[in-house]
Amino acid sequence: MGLPLLSLIVFTPVAGAAVLMFLRSDDAVRRTALAVTILDLALCVAMLASFDTTTHEMQFTERRLWVPALGITYALGIDGISALFVFLTALLGSICVLASWVAIDRKVKAFMVSLLSMQALMLGVFCALDLFLFYVFWEAMLIPMYLIIGVWGGEGRVNAAFKFFLYTLAGSLLFLIGVIVLYFNGGETFDILALTAQDLPFPVQSWLFFAFLIAFAVKVPMVPVHTWLPDAHVQAPTAGSIILAGVLLKMGAYGFLRFSLPMLPEASVYYSTLMLSLSALAIVYGGLLALAQDDLKKLVAYSSISHMGFVTMGIFALNLRGLQGGILQMFNHGVTTGALFLFVGLIYERTHTRSIADYGGLMKAAPVYTAFLALFTLSSMALPGTNSFVGELLVLSGGFAANLAIGAAAVLGALLGAAYLLGMYRKVALGPASVGVRFKIRDVNARELAATLPLAVFVLWLGLYPKPFLGIIDVSVKHLLAQVHDKGSGP
Repeated sequence: MGLPLLSLIVFTPVAGAAVLMFLRSDDAVRRTALAVTILDLALCVAMLASFDTTTHEMQFTERRLWVPALGITYALGIDGISALFVFLTALLGSICVLASWVAIDRKVKAFMVSLLSMQALMLGVFCALDLFLFYVFWEAMLIPMYLIIGVWGGEGRVNAAFKFFLYTLAGSLLFLIGVIVLYFNGGETFDILALTAQDLPFPVQSWLFFAFLIAFAVKVPMVPVHTWLPDAHVQAPTAGSIILAGVLLKMGAYGFLRFSLPMLPEASVYYSTLMLSLSALAIVYGGLLALAQDDLKKLVAYSSISHMGFVTMGIFALNLRGLQGGILQMFNHGVTTGALFLFVGLIYERTHTRSIADYGGLMKAAPVYTAFLALFTLSSMALPGTNSFVGELLVLSGGFAANLAIGAAAVLGALLGAAYLLGMYRKVALGPASVGVRFKIRDVNARELAATLPLAVFVLWLGLYPKPFLGIIDVSVKHLLAQVHDKGSGP
């Protein structure tokens, strides 16, 4: 393509945020923000329509010198691994605007500017081909997310935002040290493709692996650096929770895919059993914590820890099925858990309570709402016919191939998921009418339906016909595995 498509995708939200600064009406701000996110989504659809699934090479590449003295370039490009997440980020961006239409009623302009800025920075992370540029996008994301939680969150928003910032900043500083070490050991270049081609000594790989591990584990989040997540989710506004679950948690897993595996293949193979064990711990521990919750938002937040454990298990199974399943589950988790947070937010707007005990008989009061909630609950459980089933099946298959005990632990986590999700739905939708919600609750309106339908479509489309999605990632996954196994025979 002649146009710098990726730059347009990354910076369209920035241009939109600049336009918002000159608008006075909150209604005009909302409409403009929605138009900008829809335009960005359309650009991503055009990108996917032109994407060549037969090559692992980076596509739509752009390169311009930025700081020549240090070898820093403005370089963008995507492959099969990043393409789906660029699209997912744009999709959830428009849904976040719709979800915030009524929920955000103060400082609307500042909120939408923060939201669009956040979208641009997340897109930049998935598109960057220069390590320094990647770090700039990665680190800058903290600012708008901190504001979204700290300004528009719940009563404990300040503490939650501070905890989120502190954890992620600590991880980012370790990542920066790793970037500097990689720069001087990889030929003094920040070019990600050039660094991937380097053969680093195992001691250097090992040190970098753990530096990157801590940085990425905080973002995933992996146990035991997960404690910031429930507070951030509970206090964040609905759009903030959707961004956190749908995109931000994917950054850590994407870091493993883009840096740890191809740049540190020997260390990745050597420490794969450790990573599988940590993944199994997250799956089971996250499930047990979710099972104990009475707060709807906390239940979904802890379920994210468990579900992201499946992602890291698939990645470090280091086989084709596991890696395909891990990447697919990253996309699936963004769709399904983003939808669950959207639905928690919708019911909270009506009742101003998140306690499961306050609900009951919701099916009679809001049948359309509870029908969609059932779909997304079944998807989160990985029921056959839904998107998560395909990814989870591949992850379990790859996990069992890599380590029988780890695979068995993952099955236990899946059973826990069914227990807490079915228990939640039974109490909220099917139980007797609770005192807390006996007043009339309106069903979803047209705006809320517009935010819900795209997510429902992907739940069923990927569940019934996953071939197009697997086709996008297949060649890149095979190339990544070849890189790991060709160089990763051990120290």
